[in-house]
Amino acid sequence: MSKNIYVGNLPWSADDAALADLFSNHGEVISARVITDRDTGRSRGFGFVEMDEAAAEAAIAALNGSDMGGRPLKVNEAQPRRDRGNRW
Repeated sequence: MSKNIYVGNLPWSADDAALADLFSNHGEVISARVITDRDTGRSRGFGFVEMDEAAAEAAIAALNGSDMGGRPLKVNEAQPRRDRGNRW
């Protein structure tokens, strides 16, 4: 079974490959995605990584507060997306 990990405070230069590479030191990465602004295509400063449960726990413990590009990462288990209601 896999677990989704939230990764916040990413440097603007981070991309999917860099995120996957960082987490691959702690186990097999199923997917890694930096979230981008839909209009500009620029990073929004956070992303998500999917790993198996054991590797995810190890990665969260090892990487939370660690430095990437001069910024301390915020790494924890991703929470389910809340319904923000109808925007119209």
